[in-house]
Amino acid sequence: MVIKTKITEMFGIKHPIILAPMGPFYITKLCIAVSEAGGMGVLSHINLFGKSSIDEMKENMLDVIEHTDKPFGFNIRTARMQPDAKSLCRQIPKFIASNPKLREQCIYAITSAGSSRMLPETKAFKELRAQTNIKHVHVSPVAWLAEKSVKSGVDAIVVTGTEGGGHQSYEKVSTLVLIQELVKKFPDLPIIACGGFATGAGLAAALSMGAGAIAMGSRFIASKESEFHEAYKAIVPPAKSDDTDLVTGFLGPIRLWKNNYCKSHGLVASKEEKLAEESSFSLEDIIEDGKHYEMIYDGNIDDGAVLLGQSIGLIDSIDSVKDIIDNIIAGAEKNLKRATSLIQ
Repeated sequence: MVIKTKITEMFGIKHPIILAPMGPFYITKLCIAVSEAGGMGVLSHINLFGKSSIDEMKENMLDVIEHTDKPFGFNIRTARMQPDAKSLCRQIPKFIASNPKLREQCIYAITSAGSSRMLPETKAFKELRAQTNIKHVHVSPVAWLAEKSVKSGVDAIVVTGTEGGGHQSYEKVSTLVLIQELVKKFPDLPIIACGGFATGAGLAAALSMGAGAIAMGSRFIASKESEFHEAYKAIVPPAKSDDTDLVTGFLGPIRLWKNNYCKSHGLVASKEEKLAEESSFSLEDIIEDGKHYEMIYDGNIDDGAVLLGQSIGLIDSIDSVKDIIDNIIAGAEKNLKRATSLIQ
């Protein structure tokens, strides 16, 4: 049995499973493995260790097309606190256009944490869209942001609820509610569900509610192919769903595993409060905070920023990407058949 949806047909992928971008971390090998296994691999927006995010993105893209001929995508965080975003939006489409293999394989551009207009309004991306089958998707953690994304002309939206790891919204709407809300509001728009997914039952539920695919981060962190430190991966199998917390991060609310770094951060109540906080940031503050994301590469899971979602309570093993995807698809098929049998 093959699960065919608007998303699998739009991107020509075998399975409705997408790798959630997990910037600022390196996930190039993970991207390759997910694409090879029939899903959609996605490259992160990387800005660690003082390296150029543009150079890193280009190098990672070349690495992907060297190791797979399957479709893949890339992420740009378009937040106001992301100074390299505009340069990436201009330079990366040009780079893709210059390489025949990239033009063929790099067909999924996902923006997040900020404006849905920044990428599609660039001359370079407009030209790339005219030459290729690339699609633009934006992450929408709340209904009013989804409406802005649709007005920007996105090809699909990623609906991400507060269960997910990493950056979140101030509204703290669950994935369960958000999917239903946006499917009702935009019945013809392809939707990717993200936040709280790690099993076949979760995929079946998302498809039943009208989504065309799921995106997963934490489930793929706990894989044999992921570049995350073994100490980071080892957190996941014994973890419970309440072992994470929502705190204030560099770009806004962020879900982290409860460690020293997480416990040292509070949670601002609103975007206005966050803007006031940002006005007091110095360059030294920004650099210092960034170091906590780099710490995890040395396995410092006590003081580093460990981004994980509530789905860690559903994960009990570290498996190969292929096994993860195959098991989720098999579980989804089982659950969808069982649901269908209830109709008399």
